[in-house]
Amino acid sequence: MLTESHLYQEIHAQPGVLENLFHTERENIQRIGSALRRERITNVFIAARGTSDNAGRYAQYLLGAVNRLPVGLATPSLYTIYHRPPVFHDALVIGISQSGASPDIVSVIAEASQQGAVTLALTNQPTSPLAQAARHVIPLHAGAEKSVAATKTYTTQLMALAMLSASLADASSMFDVLEQVPAHLARMLEMNETIARAAERYRYMRVCVVIGRGYNYATAFETALKIKELTYVLAEPYSSADFMHGPVALVEEAFPTIVMAPSGWMLNEMRGFIHTLRERGAEVIVMSDAAELLALARVPLRFPVSVPEWVSPLVSIVPGQLFAMHLAHVRDYDVDHPRGLRKITETH
Repeated sequence: MLTESHLYQEIHAQPGVLENLFHTERENIQRIGSALRRERITNVFIAARGTSDNAGRYAQYLLGAVNRLPVGLATPSLYTIYHRPPVFHDALVIGISQSGASPDIVSVIAEASQQGAVTLALTNQPTSPLAQAARHVIPLHAGAEKSVAATKTYTTQLMALAMLSASLADASSMFDVLEQVPAHLARMLEMNETIARAAERYRYMRVCVVIGRGYNYATAFETALKIKELTYVLAEPYSSADFMHGPVALVEEAFPTIVMAPSGWMLNEMRGFIHTLRERGAEVIVMSDAAELLALARVPLRFPVSVPEWVSPLVSIVPGQLFAMHLAHVRDYDVDHPRGLRKITETH
């Protein structure tokens, strides 16, 4: 049964896991934030792969908007293959990895430490090589993640980054919002049956695009990744702006387009974008709490909660996880063991 799968149980464990992380690590993260405020940090580099890379995309928006820090995603091959590492000037270098074992991610943090940069590891394995290479460590406390597809380690990464941003900003109001996230996430899980029914419609889907913008650019990437690795559908993520610069030519009658569009500054942008999709005959699936956007969808999937936009990726990813899981299930795939994948992937 699907409900007995590791994936189903881990998706539904996320409210408790996030609540535990928030209360267990708040003091540590505030201490790290206090230490970082005393450093001359002018920019941030993030080293990550796969799902963790998508957490880095969230950090680009969050640390940029809230903390006014330019954030770049590192290119690990410069360290491991080309052996031409960039020089870190006044940088905070963050390694994000569920296992903390991938040599390329560890190499970025090790080089940054050797250069004297401030380093931070976000990992579910606090004794891992990544944690040992970093000056500061935020353990994710996600517990064992037995399904190959990462879910609770992704949302704990987002929570840890949001708590770090709140600590850097010394903003108690942000912590107040984050404390409510586990309850909001629990409400999002109420969409399970609705999404299960919607997934049946796409049993034979071969390609689709997933669209997000702003903070939920990361959500589009992570949702597309889950669809690809669980269902083997060619799901491509885009921002709505990038999609209009060429890929919109893909759209034809009934072309499946998943739009992740929580309320926020991007609402007007996403409204106009959905109108463009409709004019071209796309099959538009909208995941949102905004009634005006849901009314434009062929398949509306309504969020039962509304949250501030900066924290929305922590809850808006849940419908994406559920959709990928249920689509894999209706296609009779093993949701815990996608073909050709392992839980820990070590790249160089």
